[in-house]
Amino acid sequence: MPPIDPDLSPLDGQTVATMVPAPIQEAIPPAKKRSFLGFLGPGLITGAADDDPSGIATYSQAGAQFGLGLAWTMLFTFPLLACIQEISARIGRTTGQGIAANLRDFYPRPLLFVTVGLLMIANTINLGADLGAMGEALKLLMGGAGHIHVIAFGLFCASIQIFMPYGQYVNFLKWLTLALLAYVATLLVIEVPWTDVLLRTLVPAPTFERDYLIGVVAVFGTTIAPYLIFWQAAEEVDEIALHPECRSLILSPAAASREFRRIRLDTYVGIGFSNLVGLCIIITTALTLHASGVTTIETAAQAAAALRPIAGPLAFIAFAAGIVGTGLLAVPVLAGSSAYAIAESINRPVGLGRKPREALTFYSIIAAATLIGVAIHFSPIDPIKALYWSAVLNGILSVPIMAVTMVIAVQPRIMGRFVLPAYLRWGGWISTAIIASIVVAMLATMIT
Repeated sequence: MPPIDPDLSPLDGQTVATMVPAPIQEAIPPAKKRSFLGFLGPGLITGAADDDPSGIATYSQAGAQFGLGLAWTMLFTFPLLACIQEISARIGRTTGQGIAANLRDFYPRPLLFVTVGLLMIANTINLGADLGAMGEALKLLMGGAGHIHVIAFGLFCASIQIFMPYGQYVNFLKWLTLALLAYVATLLVIEVPWTDVLLRTLVPAPTFERDYLIGVVAVFGTTIAPYLIFWQAAEEVDEIALHPECRSLILSPAAASREFRRIRLDTYVGIGFSNLVGLCIIITTALTLHASGVTTIETAAQAAAALRPIAGPLAFIAFAAGIVGTGLLAVPVLAGSSAYAIAESINRPVGLGRKPREALTFYSIIAAATLIGVAIHFSPIDPIKALYWSAVLNGILSVPIMAVTMVIAVQPRIMGRFVLPAYLRWGGWISTAIIASIVVAMLATMIT
C-alpha cells in the first residue's frame, strides 16, 4: 500500500475518487516545476493585506499606549492566523467555491445572511478608515487636499480591479507587498535595545485591566480579520480559473498533496511576513512615541507625523509611504472580499479573472463598496475616531466567522475526503476558542 498522506482524511472507506467519473480522475495536471516565488500567491497577498492602514494605526496605538507590553501578540497570533487562513484556502481549492457559496449551498439562508452581514459591517468601516488614512499620508508627503487624494485612491483601486487582467493584477498585488518593508526600514533607523525587546516579546506579562484587554482584542481583531478568510478562499478559486489545466480537488484528487503543500508554504510565508511587520510597528512606536510620552494615536498618518520630531525624517517618510503602499493593496482586498461574499450569496458569477460584462453584479459591488468607503470619509461619521474600535469590532466578529469556516471545513458532504486532518481541526477550533475567550474577558471587564 502507498503511504497515507496525513493531509487526506478517509470518508467511511469511500473516497472522492470513487465518486468521480474515470475520465475526470485521469485528467490530472502534471506537476510543474516552480520557483519559490512561483509558489507564493493568495497567501502572500492575504498576509500583506492584513497590514492595512487601519491595522497600522492599531499597532501604532498598541505600541504608543502600552510600550512593548503587546509585542507578544504578534508571536502569539501567528499560528492562530496561519491555521485559519490555511483552512480557508483549503476550502476554496478543494470545493472550487468561496466561503459564501458553500454556505449558500449547504446551510440555512439565515446563517448565510448573518455571516455576510457581519463581514459587510467590518469591511465598510475598514474601507472608509483605510482610504482616509491613505489620503492623509499622501498629504503629509506631498501636500495637497486629503479629500482629493481619497477620491483619487478610490477611483484607482476600483479601476485596477475592474479593468486590469487578472494575471497582471495578481503580479501588481505581489509587488505591492514590498511596501511593507518600509516598516522594517523604519525600525532600522532608530536605536533598539534588542535584548529587552526579545524578552518582552517571548515572555508576555499580560494584565486583566479593561484598557489592556481592549488593546489585545483590537490587535487580535486587526490581525485575524474576517475579510481575510473570505478573500483567500476566493483567490484559490480564481487561481483554478486562471490555469485551465487545474480543477478543484473534488474533481482532481490526485493533485491534493501537491496543492496542500503549496497552500501551506504560501500561507505561512504570507502570515509570517505580515506579523513580522506588525511587530516592527509596535516596537518602533513603543521605543519612540511611548518613550516620549505620546500615548494616544488615532490614525496611521498621525503616527507617521508624530515620528518625525522623535525619530527623524527618514522614519517619518518610510512610515507614511508605507501607509499609501499598504492601502493600495488592502482597499481592493476589502472591496473584493465584499463582492465575493455578496455575489456568491445571490448565486451570481464571481471572479477577478472574468471580464466585467461576464460578472456585472460582482464588479458593480466592488465599485459600490469602494464608493461607500469614499463616502464615509465625507460623511458626518468620523472613521478616524472609530478606527481603533473598528479593530475591536473585527475581533468580536471574527469569532462567529471563524466558527462558520470550521463547520464548513469538517463536513464530508462539502469537502469529500479532504475534510481537515486532525492537526488543522484541533488548531482551528483552538484558535476560535482563544479569540472567543479574549473577547468574553474584554466584555466582562467592560460590564463590571
